[in-house]
Amino acid sequence: MPEGDSVHRAARRLQPLVGQRVEAESPHPRALVTGVAERVDGLRLEAVEAVGKNLLLRFEGGVVVRSHLRMTGRWFVRPRGSPILGRPWLVLRGEQLEAVQVNGPVLELHQRAVRRVGPDILARPPDFDAMVSRLRSQHPGRAVGDALLDQRLVAGIGNMWKAEALWRARVSPWHPLGELGDDELRGVLEEAARLMRASVDGARDGRAVYRKAGRPCPRCGERVRSRGQGDDNRIAYWCPRCQPGGEDRAGA
Repeated sequence: MPEGDSVHRAARRLQPLVGQRVEAESPHPRALVTGVAERVDGLRLEAVEAVGKNLLLRFEGGVVVRSHLRMTGRWFVRPRGSPILGRPWLVLRGEQLEAVQVNGPVLELHQRAVRRVGPDILARPPDFDAMVSRLRSQHPGRAVGDALLDQRLVAGIGNMWKAEALWRARVSPWHPLGELGDDELRGVLEEAARLMRASVDGARDGRAVYRKAGRPCPRCGERVRSRGQGDDNRIAYWCPRCQPGGEDRAGA
């Protein structure tokens, strides 16, 4: 699933269209029935912003389109009039460029879902105090790795950056929230923000543990482990030597 940094990069790519009236179409039949293209066709695009994993396109007259890319969606920008491949969900044509959204099955003419998300990890500056407070609102036995993926608590972190931030902060994804101090939680959030901001700016660090199960930890040489976590069974990756704590909950 595209994480917050991918959505922020998409928002940057769309900025050249801001201020222009756009022609809109939805070649994909499922997108066509949403009415999004018909509603925004001919309107001026006033702003594009990322909020967690959501992309908001704000048009004149208070019209807002929410795009969520789910697992495989993507936004890209190309010269106007380029050949259309497949059936994009939405095409927005400006004067010289056009924005195309493919494989993203959430297009809505409202932003109600965004009101339920937590503070954005990529906000400038991130509200770490509010994030820690929301994490503290959870059951103390909830594993920190599971909680970090809850978009109601912190918006934008996905499975990859969860794994990498926890590794850099030396915190096990299986550690219960109630056994971590505020400084430890803040340290994980700061690592996530740093890594994801670097990714937005095009300077991504190499992955240390994500999808590295069975390989040596680059810090201590211990074998990286992996196991499904949470109700969605998202795969957690961690080094049992560098990130001690909660291993019994991981089936060690």
